Amino acid sequence: MFYYFQIKMSAAPVSPSLKDLPKVAVDLKSQLEGFNHENMKKAATTEKNILPSAEDVATEKTQKALLEGVEAFDTGKLKHTETQEKNPLPDKDVVMQEKVHQNLISSVEGFDKTTMKHTLTQEKNILPDPQAIEAEKGQQKLIAGIENFDPKKLKHTETQEKNPLPTKEAIDQEKSA
Repeated sequence: MFYYFQIKMSAAPVSPSLKDLPKVAVDLKSQLEGFNHENMKKAATTEKNILPSAEDVATEKTQKALLEGVEAFDTGKLKHTETQEKNPLPDKDVVMQEKVHQNLISSVEGFDKTTMKHTLTQEKNILPDPQAIEAEKGQQKLIAGIENFDPKKLKHTETQEKNPLPTKEAIDQEKSA
């Protein structure tokens, strides 16, 4: 059985006297003296609590100092100043419009043509043949000529009747006969 004792540390360590040392049983003493070290297995030691490096300690000290500085910050030392906006923020509507615009641009730029599938197109409005187009152009030209007719461009002429029309009395006389 082992006895532990406490040594009071003074300025220089003092070795205990022989009478102050713990007494070891004789059979235990003989076992310790006859112990064979070669019977022990070799074991690899692994350090479980790795000490931090000097850099880690320095960064931790810096972080701790910063936190203490922030916690001990005295707002009473600050001076009051008038602020003036140099770049005012845009309205909420303008920001939303810009977001929509950016989304449209990004969707157009990132459009993947490979996702589209091929389709056959069918004309729903079949174009008329060239003869029908020419006939319609002639009709439109005639209508435009009538609508834009300017009588001032006409020359004054004298008209002569070659076949005079019968008068009303002549028509009535012919009907009664």
